[in-house]
Amino acid sequence: MHRASSPFRFTGGLLRALTLTGALALVAATAACTPDQGPGVAATQVGQTAPGSSSSGTPDPSVPTATDLPTTTAPPTTAPAPPKPSPTTEKPAAPVIVLQRGDTGPMVRSLQARLRQIGWFDGDVSDRYGSRTAASVRGFQAKRGYDATGTLDERTWDKLVGMTHRPTADELANVKPEPATPAPGSTSWDVDERCMTGRVMCISKSTRRLTWVVDGVPQYGFDVRFGSDELPTREGVFAVYKKKVDVISNLYHTPMPYSMFFSGGQAVHYSSNFARLGYSGASHGCVNVRNKPLLIQLYNEVRIGDKVVVHW
Repeated sequence: MHRASSPFRFTGGLLRALTLTGALALVAATAACTPDQGPGVAATQVGQTAPGSSSSGTPDPSVPTATDLPTTTAPPTTAPAPPKPSPTTEKPAAPVIVLQRGDTGPMVRSLQARLRQIGWFDGDVSDRYGSRTAASVRGFQAKRGYDATGTLDERTWDKLVGMTHRPTADELANVKPEPATPAPGSTSWDVDERCMTGRVMCISKSTRRLTWVVDGVPQYGFDVRFGSDELPTREGVFAVYKKKVDVISNLYHTPMPYSMFFSGGQAVHYSSNFARLGYSGASHGCVNVRNKPLLIQLYNEVRIGDKVVVHW
C-alpha cells in the first residue's frame, strides 16, 4: 500500500539539499577570491592536498618540513674599525728668553756693547735693559727675519755673539779710544797720480795700506787686506755708490760692518777675522780693515761719489 508522502517531510529534505548546495558554492567562491600567495606559488584549490600533507591532514613524512631543511648561518657582521685618532700637532717650543725689558746687570751691558760694535746701539752702555735696548734688539731681529719682539731670546743672542767679539774693558766702561791720527800731510803713503785730486780712498796693494787723501794731501791711513788669487780685489778707479753700517754678505753670510761699496759687491769694511788673524787669511775680494776706530772715522767722512783707487 503506497503511503502518501508528507509535504513537511519533502520540504525538509529540499531544504537540506539547498543548504548543502549553498555551502559548497560558498566554499568554492571563497577559495577563488583568496589573493595569490606570491609569484610562482600555486593557490591551493578545494579538493587538492597541500604539499607536505596527506589526504587525512597528517603531515607526509616523505616531504621535508621547514625544520628538516638545513639552516644557513649568516656570516658574522664585522664591526667597523674605530676611527683612528688624528695625530696631535705638537706646538713649537717657546723661545728661551735670555734677557728682557726691565732686566739689569753686566750681561745687559755686554749685550749693548755687542750691539754697538755693529751699529745697532748708540751712546753709552749701561746695566739696564730699557726702551733703547729693546728697540736695538728689535731692529737686529727684524734685519735677520726673526720675530721682532725686542726681547733677547737664545737664537738672537747666539746670532749676535757669532757676529761680534767679546767686549773689551774699554768698550764696557765707555772709554772712547783716541785715534792716532797724524797731522795732515805728514803721513807717508804710496803715491798714485790718480789720487792727487778730490777726495780719494787711495789703496795700495804694494804697501797694503789705505790712505785717505783730500786734494792731494794724505790725512791718515791704516792696514788693509785683500782677496785671494781665486777671489781677487779688483784694481782701477771706482766711486763709492753705497754705504751701510750693518751688512751681512749674501754669498758668504759673514758680517761686513761699516761697508763702503765701490765695485759690485766689493767694499771697504771692518773685519774681525783680519783683526784676529792678520795676514794669514784673505778676504773674498773686499778690502778688509782691522783698525775699527779709524775706519768709523773714515766712514763718517766719506761721501757717496767719493773716488776709490786700487793700485799696485
